[in-house]
Amino acid sequence: MGNPVVSSDFTRLLVDDLREVAESAKKFADLNSMIPQLFNVATSDSAWEEFFEVGGVPDIQEFTGAIPYLAIAPGFHKKIEHREYAGGLQIERKLLDDKKYGVLENRASGLMESAMRVREKKGARAWQYAFSIAFDFMTSEEGVAWCSNSHTTKSGVSTSTGFDNLNTTALSKTSVATARLNMRRFKTDIGERYEVSDNLALVVPDNLVDTAEEIAGTIKSLDTGDGNINPQYGRYKIIPYLRLDDVDTNNWFLVDMSRLKQELIFFDRIPAEYKTTIDFDTYRNLQAVYMRVSYGWKDWRSILGSQVS
Repeated sequence: MGNPVVSSDFTRLLVDDLREVAESAKKFADLNSMIPQLFNVATSDSAWEEFFEVGGVPDIQEFTGAIPYLAIAPGFHKKIEHREYAGGLQIERKLLDDKKYGVLENRASGLMESAMRVREKKGARAWQYAFSIAFDFMTSEEGVAWCSNSHTTKSGVSTSTGFDNLNTTALSKTSVATARLNMRRFKTDIGERYEVSDNLALVVPDNLVDTAEEIAGTIKSLDTGDGNINPQYGRYKIIPYLRLDDVDTNNWFLVDMSRLKQELIFFDRIPAEYKTTIDFDTYRNLQAVYMRVSYGWKDWRSILGSQVS
């Protein structure tokens, strides 16, 4: 039955001489959710979701009397499988009867807060481990990280340029300008250039917010005395992501926000649900929360990640 909440562990709640009793969950608010801002939040009615792309159509050719028929290459298959998460509390009936303070009556809010925190941490891992192939929920036929210099294609075109969305340079005005140009050189699966939107954002850990704000928020050039303009002024939205600091304080991302929510998906297969009952063998109050979630990405061309050593 796990570890019940019993009177012997909370004897202070049984007397009237305490000035204040507070539940910590009510004192400290969790971080704001970033999932709606950075993911396409979707529902699912299956055990897993699968994605497959059909490649682009190559250039038509000169007509010389017979139609030249063009080949289309398949894309890569991806599978995202939802996982279950659950947790519960069991509180001794005697403790609920004898306590002198207004706590422990209903921990529904605490359990739901716990579930939402886990959900948020899972979403953050897409960014924290964007350079890793140790996927949490996804299997990918391509078999490389979200941000990688090893992206491939089945069309047979050269991938020597336009297929690299991994940087290793620290955040600076020069590295951001270079990242933007590199992103504008991304190619489709058949090696064709395409239009990257101007709806760009820098997703950065809290440690780099001031640097990012200076790059995108300074009207004049940052380090000259000539008063020339800063061409990156207003070019990027700055998105601080505090949970990035939990793993690395130097990594940062340039993202095409117009494509990001088309490609990066968070599935709420079963949104967090709360249940309560009584265990008639022990008469303990049982409370529990359960959810099934997953995340994954369909394509890598919405992001350029900088893994800074």
